[in-house]
Amino acid sequence: MRNALYNFAYRRSPDQDARAPVRHPVVVVGAGPVGLAAAIDLGQRGVPVVLLDDADRIGEGSRGICWSKRTLEICDRLGVGEKLVAQGVTWKLGKVFSGDDLVFAFDLLPEEGHKMPAFINLQQFYLEKALCDRVGDIDAIDLRWKNKLIGVEPHNDHVRLKIDTPDGPYTLEAGWLIAADGARSTTRDMLGLSFSGVTFEDKFLIADIKMAADFPTERRFWFDPSFHAGQSALMHRQPDNVWRIDLQLGPDADIVEEQKPERVTERLKGMLGDIAFTIEWISIYRFNCRRLDRFVHGRVVFVGDAAHQVSPFGARGANSGIQDAENLAWKLAAVLKGEAGPSLIESYERERIQAADENIAHSTRSTDFIAPHSPAERQLRNAVLGLAPKADFARRMINSGRLSVATVYDTSLSTPDESGFGGSARLGAPLPDAPVRRKDGTSGHLLDNIAGEFTLLYVKNGAAPEVPDGVMSICLGEDLIDSEGVLCQRLDASPGAAYLVRPDHHLAARWRHADGAKIAAARRRAMGRAG
Repeated sequence: MRNALYNFAYRRSPDQDARAPVRHPVVVVGAGPVGLAAAIDLGQRGVPVVLLDDADRIGEGSRGICWSKRTLEICDRLGVGEKLVAQGVTWKLGKVFSGDDLVFAFDLLPEEGHKMPAFINLQQFYLEKALCDRVGDIDAIDLRWKNKLIGVEPHNDHVRLKIDTPDGPYTLEAGWLIAADGARSTTRDMLGLSFSGVTFEDKFLIADIKMAADFPTERRFWFDPSFHAGQSALMHRQPDNVWRIDLQLGPDADIVEEQKPERVTERLKGMLGDIAFTIEWISIYRFNCRRLDRFVHGRVVFVGDAAHQVSPFGARGANSGIQDAENLAWKLAAVLKGEAGPSLIESYERERIQAADENIAHSTRSTDFIAPHSPAERQLRNAVLGLAPKADFARRMINSGRLSVATVYDTSLSTPDESGFGGSARLGAPLPDAPVRRKDGTSGHLLDNIAGEFTLLYVKNGAAPEVPDGVMSICLGEDLIDSEGVLCQRLDASPGAAYLVRPDHHLAARWRHADGAKIAAARRRAMGRAG
């Protein structure tokens, strides 16, 4: 089995020698992908962050492997996107089999002109290492390994924390505490909070194996294959000649027996035949589809698996968590800088609970299709699979895990359209990417040119609209050229049209003709203030 790939040294902090607890604007608990992303986003915005983790290493098992286009766009803004894509295995095709027969195939990004691919497969420890390296570039982040949270005491304007270290415990204070400490969140337990939702009984085996195989780079999912009769199977390629295999075991599987290497080897030989392989990592899990009733508790904010859990089919766990971090970071930075009131943090809860509920609903439907609860449900599923090769409606009913996409927020932060818009851009959704050419003649993509602040995109048409403080502006036709005609199509752009983009790249407002008053009112609304 693979051991930890990366180890980090514990260092004593000056806070441990202070005579009174030191207060920091933000403390993040948990240096996994979500906590690291939150810290980097805040640090890039000039907010000092203390990031605590009770371990001193990363790399025990690949865990999450599928990273979505939206997550890669976020990581690109955080400074690691291109590195992840270069290191990962890019894919966008999926195939679904019934028995050993192909039922249908799908393309997750059929249109061209996006910088980031539909998905990459990359072991989670590589993503965490890239984020840890990025943390080292940002002076505003103090990452403390072997700092274990052992006490949480909420107050009206701060949270007092007790931290254990190899040198003994110490106390510090956080103006805001971000709990990114995972499915077994210590923070959640200490506050006496619990999840609402469902734990499914079916058990699944995850095995990461190393083998030299020429299978195509695509997602393959089987219902009732000959090599694993009556159950389902999933296969993904990862870097380093490592392959992820998921095998459904049923609710009565013996966890101890099924994790024995000889038992896993037997199952995998039935699937792979004579191909030589070595086992890198084994785990068994059950689905959870559940969340906290609220994500914000005073000055404590929950993100990622500490706030919600879904099944791994559909790649909705870590991807959703990184999107939590992005939604929260710009809002918390605005509150700390006095640009917005606490109601903006409440909007984090509304928007990300919406996202969590969507993910839980998709995940639950996937689980119900993959592991039917009754003979009648199984019979219906098999009928759908039988019809799928010749009926489009049946193909749409097959659910092997609806893959992660960004949530289109439906909240009061968006300004309703004053006139109709077509194209693929949608209010509340991330702005679609497109190829562009800059003033200096260099080529790039739209999202590369939008920093993490409010941005007005407007189409050249005489005088530029008045732009209020706190909004940068980009003129389409001068600052950026729609080099392939794709951008204007996706925005349904016309002369004089304007688009207000939030710091997290979600579209907040758009007009056929804008003026300074409309833009200022839309920004106030997006900041949680009355229009």
